[in-house]
Amino acid sequence: MDDLFSEIIKCSEACGNQDSRIGTSREGRPIHGYSIGEGPVQVSLLGGCHADEPVGPRLLRRLVSFLQAQPPESPLRRRYCWWVIPHINPDGEERNRRWFDRGGVRRDDGDGIDLVEYLEFVIRERPGDDIEFGFPRDEKDGEARPENRAAWNFWKQAKRPFSLHGSLHGMGFAAGPWFLIEPAYRGRMKVLQDRCETAVSSLGYRLHDVERNGEKGFSRIARGFCTRPDSREMARFFLERREPEVARLFRPSSMETIRSLGGDPLTLVSEMPFFILPGVGEDLGPPDLRAEEWKERIEHWRLKLASGAPRSEIRTEASVEGLGAMPILDQMDLQWTFIAAGLAQVSSSCRDS
Repeated sequence: MDDLFSEIIKCSEACGNQDSRIGTSREGRPIHGYSIGEGPVQVSLLGGCHADEPVGPRLLRRLVSFLQAQPPESPLRRRYCWWVIPHINPDGEERNRRWFDRGGVRRDDGDGIDLVEYLEFVIRERPGDDIEFGFPRDEKDGEARPENRAAWNFWKQAKRPFSLHGSLHGMGFAAGPWFLIEPAYRGRMKVLQDRCETAVSSLGYRLHDVERNGEKGFSRIARGFCTRPDSREMARFFLERREPEVARLFRPSSMETIRSLGGDPLTLVSEMPFFILPGVGEDLGPPDLRAEEWKERIEHWRLKLASGAPRSEIRTEASVEGLGAMPILDQMDLQWTFIAAGLAQVSSSCRDS
């Protein structure tokens, strides 16, 4: 399945929207969801939970177009049933279009993000408006965002429990790709880990690495691999900081919601960086001193831009210091690798059980 990426990437992002509207955003924009295939293996894929992470939706829109073009007898449709929400956050997408699409002009897949445009215009929701941690607590939770309720109702239509759920995310700055895994699969991820490590190396990147000792649910597994975050651990983190009003804002994540529907699904969160930071992860910490230095440097550039410094000056300084942009194409390639590796791992686990 890994070799399908070259075919997927050729497809248009304009997937067919007939009867695909599953809900409406806060501001009235449509949210589309697609159920494609009749196979026994239920696969859920989700993009756009965070407003400033638009690469996942670009891949998923093309994947939908690719799957829609496959004949009913295709193995992809006979073995799998794909439940895909390419972009759950159309309002956030619109707010971030200025830096990702260059004011409405589509950014090429081979490009990286422009640092200056990103620092000037990026917008991210605060806790409480965070869609990834905003799913209904139960059937009576009418205060969850309409986007979350739409996805939840869509997933509940599946005839069988899901085998895999992937929530495609990104990071502004990191040492390289980072893969977050369902904690219940911690001891059974060799196939997935091997495939992702090989793909990252073949593209010339280093895996991101950090030790957070369980904070917010992040427990290091190996270089580049960590357990996914958890809403209860998120709440605990803020309670320990004596911020109970923030802790109360966290609802279940998409990963927790999918697992609440039954079965033993492998849940995955991809984290692909827009910008690669040299030296980060060589000393895990905490704290990672090189990461802290980069954080201060990036904030310094942000403040310089706000005070009117020439954009060319910031770009030159970043280039001299070795900060580079990860091409969108590579980010999508590794997101698909993660999905395909997850499916291979699920299949392997079923054979071994």
